Amino acid sequence: MMRLTATSLSTLALLALIGCGAASRPGERQVASSSNASAAAPNSPTQDQAARAPQGGGAGQAVVQNVSLQQADQSQNAPVERKIIRNAELSLETEEPPKAMRRVASIAEARGGFVVTSESRQQAGTDGGKAFEVITLEARVPASQFDATINDIRAAGSRVTAEKITGQDVTEEYIDLEARLRTQKALEAQLLDIMKGAHAVSDAITVERELANVRTEIERLEGRRRFLENQTSLSTIKVTLQPPSPLVSTTGFFRSVRSAFGDGIDIAAAITLFLIRVLLALIPLAVFIGLPFFFLVRYLARRARRRAAFMREIQAQAPEVRPAPGP
Repeated sequence: MMRLTATSLSTLALLALIGCGAASRPGERQVASSSNASAAAPNSPTQDQAARAPQGGGAGQAVVQNVSLQQADQSQNAPVERKIIRNAELSLETEEPPKAMRRVASIAEARGGFVVTSESRQQAGTDGGKAFEVITLEARVPASQFDATINDIRAAGSRVTAEKITGQDVTEEYIDLEARLRTQKALEAQLLDIMKGAHAVSDAITVERELANVRTEIERLEGRRRFLENQTSLSTIKVTLQPPSPLVSTTGFFRSVRSAFGDGIDIAAAITLFLIRVLLALIPLAVFIGLPFFFLVRYLARRARRRAAFMREIQAQAPEVRPAPGP
């Protein structure tokens, strides 16, 4: 166990020096040679600190407590390829939107790209005019063909009504991701070496847990790097195609008459709807109040007629009273 602990502490010294050496230029030396050279230094502060570390505890516990990741920085003197995400949005007027859509798709394919999505919808015209078709499509083309593709798409329509080009520089984030990936992969290799020399089950479990965390971080960083590579290598262009808007005069006698006629129709329709709403609101009142009142009045009228008929019948059956003759 003492021999295993000494080996683990020596490995920890290598890990600390790997984090420091990751910031150097890639062309100077590799990670492995940097680690070996650092291990050979007799007066290294990291080795002195490791020698003074407590001898107790397993190798896995020492890894968890002492291993720390340092972010690798790219040298400013090294040539850097800029990573820029470029996107564009264009709105074009054309007499035949479907034909223009096919032309835009062929332009994207000719430039090495492809159409991601396309959508067609009918949009109502202004002032009750005829509906017209609006087509929206989204294409992705190689970043090197971005400017040429934009110029070709501009020529696909009769007029460009709107255009927006955006760019986002992600070079710094990409370099940071690569440096962190190198550090994480070096740490993964060292953890694998430590696991091979671990004899206690608890030490192996601890190192395995730490190794799983490191591999999860590597997968996350690689996923983000692939996303940035995809976004920078392919640019997104969104194109909206629609027919030219008709020129409508805003003045003139006939336009005023048509506007007044339209206003009159709107007012008549509003009044009709109001009356319908009132009628619908009165239906419950007629059912719950009007019907009982109607039956009550009808009952009272029948009762009054029966009473009048009964009185007439009594009067008809009563003997006629004649006055007595005088003296």
